[in-house]
Amino acid sequence: MNPPRHAAGITGLGSYLPERILTNKEMESFVDTTDEWIQSRTGIKERRVAADNQFTLDLAYEAAKAALADAKITADQVDLIIVATCTGDHRFPSTASLLQNRLGSICAAFDLGAACSGFVYALNTAAQFVTAGTAKTVLVVGAEIMTRILDWNDRTTCVLFGDGAGAAVLQRVPENYGVLGIDMGSDGSGGELLKVECSITRGEGDSRRYIQQNGREVYRFAVNKLGESALQALQNCGIDPNEIDLFVPHQANVRIIDAAAKKLGLPSEKVFCDLEKYGNTSAASVPIALCEARQQNRIKHDDLIVMVGFGGGLTWASCVLKWYAP
Repeated sequence: MNPPRHAAGITGLGSYLPERILTNKEMESFVDTTDEWIQSRTGIKERRVAADNQFTLDLAYEAAKAALADAKITADQVDLIIVATCTGDHRFPSTASLLQNRLGSICAAFDLGAACSGFVYALNTAAQFVTAGTAKTVLVVGAEIMTRILDWNDRTTCVLFGDGAGAAVLQRVPENYGVLGIDMGSDGSGGELLKVECSITRGEGDSRRYIQQNGREVYRFAVNKLGESALQALQNCGIDPNEIDLFVPHQANVRIIDAAAKKLGLPSEKVFCDLEKYGNTSAASVPIALCEARQQNRIKHDDLIVMVGFGGGLTWASCVLKWYAP
């Protein structure tokens, strides 16, 4: 006899943004760039920067607390914690294990590395535990301090990224709600296009710990893959793009977001973008955007939400979710 399967939906959301705001205008004083150049090519106006005494765990903890409170549960009710990050505070232990301890949870915990696709990867992974019945409550966090892996002399990358964290609680929801369709993939042949090379196994030092990106090729990949992955996830659950109520993509570049929306045939009012305020926060961008969208009353019960991420790997992931909030 097959075990019972359960629908897995988001029952709580939380986010945290550091206080410091770094504007494009301020960057003009130490980087050879301009506010106009950054905005016209990316859509970014400002980003958040973690304080010197803040670490990825700190950001994850604040977002996680907010998500648990929103779900009206306590940390001891969590069965599994997944933290999506490429800027963990240690090689090991995992940020998830440290978060589990700080929250006071007694559960399994692990980090997931898929760069900017990380949160959607983790969300889809968490859903499998809930639908299979092996976990009732999973805490999924995307947390990054990207500004610590930037070369501030490289104007092609340092203007793009910011710091932040977002979290979601996944639990059982009624049938036909929650995660309905997913798509995930990776093309390692593009690994050299977006990377941080520093490796303890290769004996590489601090000089190789900064983000390196082939912007033209990553842009080309993202423009094609963002829409394709979303369409595949929709096809996997038999839903037409016209049924989408809100599209929440990874916040990397407004041109990429516009191209994906066009591929899906979505008007601007169905696309959520907070890129101008936060820049690219990697694995934190989608959950931060989800929080903002709900705060702006753009997510309500019965809405069909499509989330999609892309990033280093090269990786991509999409999730189709019907919102349950009676």
